[in-house]
Amino acid sequence: MDWYMMNCELLATCSALGYVEGDVYHREPDCLESVKDLIRYLRHEDETRDVRQQLGAAQILQNDLLPILVQYPQEKVLFDAVIRLMVNLTQPALLCFGKVPADATSRHHFLQVLSYLQAYKEAFASEKVFMVLSEKLYNLLQLDWEQRQEEDTLLIERILLLVRNVLHVPPDPTEEQGVDGDASVHDRVLWALHISGMDDLLKFLASAQVEQQWALHVLEIISLMFRDQSPEELAALGQGTAGAEHGEDTRELETLRQRELAEKRARALQRTSRHSRFGGSYVLQGVKSIGDRDVVFHKGLHNLKSYSHDLGKEPRRLPRRRQAAPEAEPSRRSARNVRLFLRRFCQDFLEDCYNRLMLLVKDQLVREKAQQHDETYYLWATAFFMAFNRLHGFRPELVSETVGVRAFHFIEQNLTTYYEMALMDKKEATTWARRMHLALKAYQELLRTVQEMDRSPEPAVRDSSQVIKSNIFYLMEYRELFLTLFRKFDESKQPRSFLRDLVETAHLFLRMLERFCRGRANLVVQSKRVRRKKKKPHVPAVPAPPSAAELEQLWEGLAPQVQACLEGEVPLPEDVVPFDAASETPVEEQRAEALLRIQECLRDSRVPQALQLLRSAREVWPEGDVFGSADVGPPEETRLLREILVASLPGHAPTEPEEPEEEEEEEEEEEEQTLQVSEKEFNFLDYLKRFACAPVVRALVLLLRGYARNSARTNHCAVRLLHRLARDLHMEPLLFQLSLFALFHRLLSDPAAAAHQELVTLAKFILGKFFALAATNKKAFVELLFWKSPAIVCEMTKGYSSLQEGEGTTRSRVPPWTPQEEQELRELYWKYKEVEDGDIIAAILAHLPAPGRTRRQVVKQLVRMGLASSAKDFPRERKGTRIVLWTQEQEEELTRLFEEFQSSDDVLGNIMKHLTARRSRARVVEKLLGMGLVAERKELYKKRRRKSHGPGPGQAATAVPAMPTQDSSGEDEDSEEEEEEDEDEAEEGLMEEHWVPQEGAGQDLAQRLHGEGLAGPLRWLENCLRRAAGDREEDGVSHPVPLVPLTEENEDAMEDRRFQSLLRQLGLRPPASEQESFWRIPAALTPQQLRRAAASIAHCGPSGSPQDLPEPPRCPQDPGEGWGWGCGTPRCGAGSEPPSLCPSAEPLPAGLGSDSESEEPVPVPVPVPSPAQPRTKRRRELASEDEDEDGGSSGTEPAPPAPHSEEDEEEEEDPQPRGRRKRIRCLEEEEEED
Repeated sequence: MDWYMMNCELLATCSALGYVEGDVYHREPDCLESVKDLIRYLRHEDETRDVRQQLGAAQILQNDLLPILVQYPQEKVLFDAVIRLMVNLTQPALLCFGKVPADATSRHHFLQVLSYLQAYKEAFASEKVFMVLSEKLYNLLQLDWEQRQEEDTLLIERILLLVRNVLHVPPDPTEEQGVDGDASVHDRVLWALHISGMDDLLKFLASAQVEQQWALHVLEIISLMFRDQSPEELAALGQGTAGAEHGEDTRELETLRQRELAEKRARALQRTSRHSRFGGSYVLQGVKSIGDRDVVFHKGLHNLKSYSHDLGKEPRRLPRRRQAAPEAEPSRRSARNVRLFLRRFCQDFLEDCYNRLMLLVKDQLVREKAQQHDETYYLWATAFFMAFNRLHGFRPELVSETVGVRAFHFIEQNLTTYYEMALMDKKEATTWARRMHLALKAYQELLRTVQEMDRSPEPAVRDSSQVIKSNIFYLMEYRELFLTLFRKFDESKQPRSFLRDLVETAHLFLRMLERFCRGRANLVVQSKRVRRKKKKPHVPAVPAPPSAAELEQLWEGLAPQVQACLEGEVPLPEDVVPFDAASETPVEEQRAEALLRIQECLRDSRVPQALQLLRSAREVWPEGDVFGSADVGPPEETRLLREILVASLPGHAPTEPEEPEEEEEEEEEEEEQTLQVSEKEFNFLDYLKRFACAPVVRALVLLLRGYARNSARTNHCAVRLLHRLARDLHMEPLLFQLSLFALFHRLLSDPAAAAHQELVTLAKFILGKFFALAATNKKAFVELLFWKSPAIVCEMTKGYSSLQEGEGTTRSRVPPWTPQEEQELRELYWKYKEVEDGDIIAAILAHLPAPGRTRRQVVKQLVRMGLASSAKDFPRERKGTRIVLWTQEQEEELTRLFEEFQSSDDVLGNIMKHLTARRSRARVVEKLLGMGLVAERKELYKKRRRKSHGPGPGQAATAVPAMPTQDSSGEDEDSEEEEEEDEDEAEEGLMEEHWVPQEGAGQDLAQRLHGEGLAGPLRWLENCLRRAAGDREEDGVSHPVPLVPLTEENEDAMEDRRFQSLLRQLGLRPPASEQESFWRIPAALTPQQLRRAAASIAHCGPSGSPQDLPEPPRCPQDPGEGWGWGCGTPRCGAGSEPPSLCPSAEPLPAGLGSDSESEEPVPVPVPVPSPAQPRTKRRRELASEDEDEDGGSSGTEPAPPAPHSEEDEEEEEDPQPRGRRKRIRCLEEEEEED
């Protein structure tokens, strides 16, 4: 921006600051007011930061403010104003704009402000400026807290903020292009800070008892000072220049030299001894060109290896959302004198300040006294200074504050929080990934420090490390952390450096855990399971009714009060109303409630209210003389009150607000979570098997693609992890993947492959195993295209039919068709082929003798037998497609059915049951609204009756009519099937909705899964089944309910093939198409069937007594019993609830029991059809995380020795807004209405 384009008022204000003559700055008389005006202008700048840009273009800070600061430090008011202005001018650009702008205009302003900040930082690289700031800060710190004024405290904070802002300015890559060892702008600022003594003041602030409030400011400044530094380089600085500083450079140069020499030798071998003037043309046999002929190659034979069909093509552009995340700024080597001063600063800081400062900072973070995300400075300091202490004469007492179980817990908690936020906050996922990387590096350094403590010669230090390891290995959160990070690694959000640190940390953790388990026979660890269940509303216990003698005694005490009220001695209340005209409760029920209210008033000794309520009710309901005749006298009123007092009226049922249906919103159900903590024996190989999944192998292959750029330790850690999976677990086929083989090919062709001997050994071992397996399994070459799971590894090595049903296969295998079944199928096909307007497959299924066949299996067998060309010859008829418009006869039928069932409890259900033309519920509701038969959808909802007990002896039948509850699950099944067929009829292979699981199905498989560590997912499945049963009884409508796993454990179980086999045996439905992601509880299963299924998978204790007992069978006369497993509970008395038979099961609703007190439960034999066999198509998921039995391996290639490093040798010497269900149900209902 040009100076002459500056705002006139700003130009006048800046001109009034002063001027320079030689080296002396002369300030104007209005200098102080001008500085205050500039502060005022900055406070009212617009969103483009125009004032800040104009001041930066005019170089006000370099030409005016810094000279004023240096030459007039004794003028306190002016000095304070200049510091305030400079703090405002130097604040980071991210704070000015909030974030990096996306649009081009705002981004231009952002970069402009950033360029001015970089110019400010270069101006601050002056010893005079920092000398003035240091002297001022020193004088302020000399004041005792009694003498220190508020202005002094503010000035200390502003000086620290100014230093922070200057150090925070990022480097300019276009200006700083020097080699390592050159002094950058940041180095010159650090050197000026050191010469002025500011570093000593920072150490004083970090260690002084009375300066605790500046702890976070000091830690932030220190982190910015060491921004470009590496603890490894600083720790090795004192070991000599040639040996330490240039050792890495020497190794890199040697690697490059070997590669260059190898390429030179390869080129020499390709040259012929005699020069040829003609290159020649060659025909590449077997390589087709664009046409049908072979390719003609017009170059020399030495260029043949570089030929590819992709030559000359433009590379495909990668979308931005799939591009790799950018790496952080690479660390550069500062000037030697700067590094020496920083190394000395680290030593002094560790000895005098580290433990105290980290304690203060953590206390402020825990008490939430810090600003948001200030914990990142704590994480950085933990990783940096603990690494420096470990590499520079390890002394554990210097970092004792951040070594311990509490430090592990704090870092793990922040790491988990960042991980969850990265999944939820998609727009800021990259920022959360950087914070997660900081936490991971701190976690890694804690593990390395504990490992270093094991090597300490002091027994106390070694004992402390054993205590720490026993704690972190015992808790489940620390063991599951790396699996979670591997599974959710996203290359587009997290940089390659994060993956490098993750692999190194996981390798270190596994090695420490393995050594910890090696010296112990039985290691017991903690296992946690989160159990969720709905919080039931508290129902107050119904008090026992008083006896006849008690009522007589009560009436004797009330008689004088009744007489006084009748004679007018006691005034009667006037606000008693027995009838509510606006209530939806019927008038007859309100009359019964009025009787109950009168009785309650009498039993509570409120005689005036009871008498007034009796008289008011008599005026409202004069018919029947229930409350007395119109000309009743005092004696008759006394008699009526006594009869009401002693009458056995039904008590109040707990008022339940009617739950809205379909379009109405439902309140979120409260769920209480119970954390079940148990202990189990730990097996290291079982824990290692959890790493044998596609996400872990994919991440390791991605890291090894850059093996030439990786450090030797990174390659060693990645190779060691792959070796554990392939050799220790005997799962070599897990690494049979095309992308990994392409990496092996590039490695073995690399001239510098000798520098990566471990990786070469692994490549030869895996390739040998692959070709040995390919000799017996010809499908191994096809398997190269897919990522594999342990179950697929087992199939590849032992045979594709080796796994039994429910032991790892994705779907149960289809029983083969016998010759008799094929003959019957052929006869049925020719019999029903010529039937017009009929579904051939449906007719065949209806008459097929062998049960359990699905439509898809029959169609595939017909195609296999040659009776049909493809499955398209048998299109499934979609119900409702032929009915487009409503005819007049259909409208008349709908009107007649509506008038017939208008007064019934379930209007829509009865209409759907008797309607001739099969239509969906949504279409019928729309037609009823369009014809004007109903005004709103609420009128079609199923009416609910208040739960009440049977009439007692002596009670009038008209007081409270008994209305038994009804269960319309059978009717809702038909309507729900119509809706699902209308929406999804065209899908093939869908599991039949009508078959009912057998009683006790899945019980044996559930017991096996219990013993294999899947008790938590089984309890979650049991709770889901019981929840669905309760919801279907409450709503009266059945919807398919998806099973959505919210924890890693449940997610793993849902992908386990044996667990999926259990789901099929229970009658649950797998995802029907690509649009569905979750298993579902079919709508056809009744609440009784769901409860029986839940009881069948309940775990039995060691003594054989089941921990979750099934409910007793329902009596045949109980209302609401549908087809399938009926269950109920006999009443134990009026108003009593049946006891819960199972601590984890939900209590039975009150309306499911029998009304008789003497009835006994009678078991009812129910015929149950056999389940249909599900599909058998094998689905290969790229991110499969199945955990199954180990796969064997074959081949003659000897196993390579485990990759080891120097550390290994040393160690060998050493001994869930809305509820999920309701939200999904609302979405399905909205789709149904659409």
